[in-house]
Amino acid sequence: MNKIIIRIGALFFFLSLIFFSQLGLPIIDIVVRSFIVFIFTCIVTSLIMLLLIKAASKIPEPKEDITKNLNSKTS
Repeated sequence: MNKIIIRIGALFFFLSLIFFSQLGLPIIDIVVRSFIVFIFTCIVTSLIMLLLIKAASKIPEPKEDITKNLNSKTS
């Protein structure tokens, strides 16, 4: 999951490099702004992933299916 978050951040980093370079800014400003976009994207993506994992873990599984699976494994 960490690799996915870093790759999404890198994608936005390079897209922002292209976007900010089209504005005619100095190279230092382009890199700094793109790095800020990278950090922001990684933080937001991490928070979204955490929320999705917590939401998925709260979904209860029916107890009948669990007992059927346990009974079929012991037989």
